[in-house]
Amino acid sequence: MLELEPWQRRESSLKFMTRAVASMPNDAGYASASIEGRVAVEWFDPSPESQARKYAFKCHRQQGTAAEDGNAPVDVVYPVNALAFHPVHGTFASGGGDGMVALWDGVAKRRIRQYQRYPASVAALSFSADGKYLAVAVSPGFEDGKEGGVEDEEGGVVKIFVRELAEGEAKGKTAK
Repeated sequence: MLELEPWQRRESSLKFMTRAVASMPNDAGYASASIEGRVAVEWFDPSPESQARKYAFKCHRQQGTAAEDGNAPVDVVYPVNALAFHPVHGTFASGGGDGMVALWDGVAKRRIRQYQRYPASVAALSFSADGKYLAVAVSPGFEDGKEGGVEDEEGGVVKIFVRELAEGEAKGKTAK
């Protein structure tokens, strides 16, 4: 019987359940996402200098109001369900229960762009091998508390959208 030992073991930087993980295309590290609307970016290099670069950030949140008084602003937090790294530029996309997809520059620690809302929770993301296309799968995630999905005019709630990216659309802020 073949025994497989992990190369590294790590404690998650995120406090709540992990929903997605994706490796950087240059094999330098990875990003992980959780149900608490956070993404963590970490590096494989175990040196203290490299580990000092890891960070986490909040995303996939919307402003709402508290139900008790109706006026107090609150953050409505959605799970981050999907992550995918661009194979050429090394930037990454996140997809959330809010139906939003955002592109991030993990080196500059900045959001590059956010796309218009999809009709349901983003369930999965994938870039094509050449980075020219981004596939986005959506399906009801029940984040809004509703049990049944409402069919749209095409007769369904589970869909796959393929976006053709413009030249440089996924290029990071630090790229020249």
